[in-house]
Amino acid sequence: MNTVLPLIVLFPLVGFLINFLLAGKLSRKLVGIIGSGTVLISFLLSIKAFLDLTALPADARIISDTLYNWMAVEGFSVDVSFLLDPLSAIMILVVTGVGFLIHVYSIGYMAHDEGVGRFFAYLNLFMFSMLTLVLASNFLLMFVGWEGVGLCSYLLIGFWFERDSATEAGKKAFVVNRIGDFGFLLGMFIIFWNVGSLDFQTVTALAPSAFAIGGTVITAATLLLFLGATGKSAQIPLYVWLPDAMEGPTPVSALIHAATMVTAGVYMLARSSALFVMAPTTMMVVAVIGAATALFAATIALFQNDIKRVLAYSTVSQLGYMFMACGVAAFGAGVFHLMTHAFFKALLFLGAGSVIHGMSDEQDMRKMGGLKKYMPVTFITMLIATLAISGLPGISGFFSKDEILWQAFSSDLGHPALWFIGMITALLTTFYMFRLIFMTFFGKERMDEKTKSHLHESPKVMTIPLIVLAILSIAGGWIGIPKLFFGATNFFEHWLEPVFAPAQRILHSSEAHHAASTEWGLMAITVTLSLGAFALALRFYLKKPETVTRLRESFPGVHRLLYGKYFIDEIYDRLIIRPLHFFSIFLWKIVDVLLIDGLINGGAFLVGGVSRVMRYAQSGRLTSYVTVFTVGVALITGVMLLLGYSIGN
Repeated sequence: MNTVLPLIVLFPLVGFLINFLLAGKLSRKLVGIIGSGTVLISFLLSIKAFLDLTALPADARIISDTLYNWMAVEGFSVDVSFLLDPLSAIMILVVTGVGFLIHVYSIGYMAHDEGVGRFFAYLNLFMFSMLTLVLASNFLLMFVGWEGVGLCSYLLIGFWFERDSATEAGKKAFVVNRIGDFGFLLGMFIIFWNVGSLDFQTVTALAPSAFAIGGTVITAATLLLFLGATGKSAQIPLYVWLPDAMEGPTPVSALIHAATMVTAGVYMLARSSALFVMAPTTMMVVAVIGAATALFAATIALFQNDIKRVLAYSTVSQLGYMFMACGVAAFGAGVFHLMTHAFFKALLFLGAGSVIHGMSDEQDMRKMGGLKKYMPVTFITMLIATLAISGLPGISGFFSKDEILWQAFSSDLGHPALWFIGMITALLTTFYMFRLIFMTFFGKERMDEKTKSHLHESPKVMTIPLIVLAILSIAGGWIGIPKLFFGATNFFEHWLEPVFAPAQRILHSSEAHHAASTEWGLMAITVTLSLGAFALALRFYLKKPETVTRLRESFPGVHRLLYGKYFIDEIYDRLIIRPLHFFSIFLWKIVDVLLIDGLINGGAFLVGGVSRVMRYAQSGRLTSYVTVFTVGVALITGVMLLLGYSIGN
């Protein structure tokens, strides 16, 4: 079938090739136009593909396009083929739409950077890889995109490679993700071994007959796939790379944290939902890890002072929500939060970039304050995003987060403990986000005079994307209004029903029936506690900031633990990195140098020594050879005579 799907993937690749091959030869303006324009074309084509999909009957909304057979050997065949269904349609709209806004913003943010051509080339390659990942019709092609976004994250996090911290962060992201990717590969091998195919539709259709529900094989396969997801989507224990990704330019942070790489793990779980629901143990692990990560990262964000690092841990926390939703089989709710989070988290990062741009690259919130009068557009848009992530009723984050909390409580696979952890995380989110707002935009101006003299609002090429994302952060959740409100149909979940129908059939579950009053009550508790968290942030960081100092002095251990991020990096360093380092040195200096090189070099030395002795017998003089020959014959004759004499006697 000839569709626009290949073109959606192709145009960012074209942008990459032009900007990369002609780096340094194009004007900065033209570089930005090419980089942004190719993504805009992909976005417009994605809209067309979405409309083509909506024109099909609900139970037949699948469009596929096979370009060619990639490889075919006995018992194995895989195509370069793209698949558009309701799930991938949402993903390409989010990836290209938010990605386009980030590209436009980057024109202003990177205007004076010498490597702007290389930067836009990497951004376009990132978009190509992510679109390959979400449109792939099989696990193997998905893995190509999966590895592509990993490579691009390494290139973009370490973009300012002259900084040691940036190169170290890039390497950390690359290595940590390789651990998860190894799990993904093993899980993929198990699936192929048992199903005989890596095609998503084929695997979904044959999984119920190929695997036993709750069996060891399907549990192992899904746990390994989940290990891959913990790497890409920064969940415990492989989350440690994401906060360090802040070393890259801020648009990179927005792209990685909002629309592309970190959503890959959630998308993969949703795409493989029919497999995961066959492994109850894995589902429990996914839900518990998601809930634990959400709470864990939220507590760390409370005490960070770097504005981007606060948002980084916020991303880890919000991804935990998405995994918790998938773990209780609320895949639609998880994808819904993925979409709304893309809007408000991209806005928060780009807003933070606007602040950093105006503050002459300062990122420490302790050196900010009172910025709202200097940067009104940035302030208003970031405030909207903060209200969204805090779950203010009526704004996007409220609808998606509340749906996850309700499913965590009411689902057959849910538990009140999961709801409780999610609720605590919600109020912590409100607290640390308004802490960011108050420390940055309100109160006393704490910057030095030189920085203050250069304070300014960002140019329109940066503020217009902020405004568009602010609108999406408000209205983006309205397509997923739960039935509890006015008895309306949840359009978002209804749209995704055909994708998750196979998983629901395997679960043999239907929609849980609980009294509406229960859902209203749980919602009221969450909103009330979040308002309380807002009031505490207002008191601590605006009205009575000395209270924070007193609390810090009263509980120095707690502050040190949270400010130090539970010292997880230090623990990994002691328990994993240093032992591996020492083991590597042992392999190098003992096994390699002494044993392997020693044996080879020793053998060579021995042969050389023997050769040095034997070379004296090779003088090239005929008289010497005749003399040696004569002496040898005489010696042999003498020995034989002696032996004959001895035998005779």
